Amino acid sequence: MGGDVTIDIRPAERHHVPAIVEMLADDELGASRENTSSEGLADYERAFDAIAAHPTSTLYVALLGDQVVGTFQLTLIPGMSQRGMTRADVEAVRVHASLRGKGLGARLMAFARSEAERQGAGMLQLTSNKVRGDAHRFYERLGFARSHEGFKLKL
Repeated sequence: MGGDVTIDIRPAERHHVPAIVEMLADDELGASRENTSSEGLADYERAFDAIAAHPTSTLYVALLGDQVVGTFQLTLIPGMSQRGMTRADVEAVRVHASLRGKGLGARLMAFARSEAERQGAGMLQLTSNKVRGDAHRFYERLGFARSHEGFKLKL
């Protein structure tokens, strides 16, 4: 995807939820953990409403015309460590399957970085599942360092 293609990156709207869910489900991990049925969509709509109401969290979409072709969530986290530094956490980065490998992911991450800096964050951080080798190489090309081991406890 060359720089000549106009992609609009902006906060998601509720009507974007079905397209976002389709992208979340369209990969090796999402296929087994996401629910794209009409009954499952209600869970995602509730999550969208909670994100939209959160004062330091925004769900973004990348639009090519009217088509949702990318998404990510950016959350600002105030902290005490590192002299009270605010961190920006980026989650659920997805690019539509038809556009993967064409530079859209880099554009999404550049936008996330710019927005995090604009909001005063001193660090942009993310986690990526250990099986996502391509994603790890992508993030490293963008300058992210593998600096920590992550731990999760499913509740």
